Amino acid sequence: MNCNKKYILIFILAMVLVVELFLSLLLGSVDLSLQDIWQTVINGIISDKSVDAPGQGPLHDIIWILRIPRVLLACIAGAGLAVCGVVMQAIIKNPLADPYIMGISSGASLGATVAILLGLGSGVFSNFIGVAAFLGALGVSVLVLLLANIGGGVNAVKLLLIGMALSMVCSALSSFVVYFAQDKDGIQTITFWLMGSFAGADWLSLPVVSAIIICGILFFVIQNRVLDMMLFGDETAITLGIDIRKYRQIYMLISSLMVGFIVYSAGMIGFVGLLVPHVARIAIGTEHRFLLPMSGLMGAILLVLADVVCRSLIEHTEIPVGIIISLIGAPCFVYMIIRKAYGFGR
Repeated sequence: MNCNKKYILIFILAMVLVVELFLSLLLGSVDLSLQDIWQTVINGIISDKSVDAPGQGPLHDIIWILRIPRVLLACIAGAGLAVCGVVMQAIIKNPLADPYIMGISSGASLGATVAILLGLGSGVFSNFIGVAAFLGALGVSVLVLLLANIGGGVNAVKLLLIGMALSMVCSALSSFVVYFAQDKDGIQTITFWLMGSFAGADWLSLPVVSAIIICGILFFVIQNRVLDMMLFGDETAITLGIDIRKYRQIYMLISSLMVGFIVYSAGMIGFVGLLVPHVARIAIGTEHRFLLPMSGLMGAILLVLADVVCRSLIEHTEIPVGIIISLIGAPCFVYMIIRKAYGFGR
């Protein structure tokens, strides 16, 4: 596939995402018409009141306060997780790497469960569960880097093994905390949160999360040549004057920051960073200047679709998005693994 066709494919996916974002506002436990959406959006834009101010009518509340923030968060989270998956697979040089390979998932789980045990999950501290999850994820990522630098510098194998080891430790500690916790309501809350959900999206945190994720994606797109070099190995990069070890650490920290903010705002959502890069690589190749935007668009499309399914499948009930993603992702990933024509890096 030549460059022009790749650009056209990316443009088509971008248009698909725009249409999907609009259609996702129509669907949910309350079905709305195109006229409802159009009038409410226009009224919200021209109104003197803030769009997140309640009491402006049921349609306004449904569209501006409930649906638009969660649809935008699903879009941003999907793009961020997919791009981080591409970056992690380049850093580790392993097709099974994803944003959680460094123990980010388990670190976030540990932070959240400790917050509940300390009684910080309700009242004035109701939002501290997400903050604790973010701090846990970032802390584990930094610890992975520190340990990997001991004894001869960072390499892909050390990062992978240390990340797996710390992930197991954090999972064990989380299980220990949950086992002895007395707050049943808190445990139920954290269980739902660990499955992933966009129900908590709001206009207060969305701009911050969006800014972090968009800046991270743009940074990695600019760094596409270095990511290409990582696939050829450290020795090849050194001969070209590129210090892969330095870039690897920078990329890991930025990826951890992005995933940490996604975890903070939407909970734990797996499989996106693992599945989407493989699909994008099959469609458009391994060149990162095309692979990164392609993966970002695919991740956004996938999570927006999954969110619609979660809030529409069962009436008056929302299914955690992590369950839907796993049910979709696992069969697709197994199919790709058994395809003889597919291999990582080609």
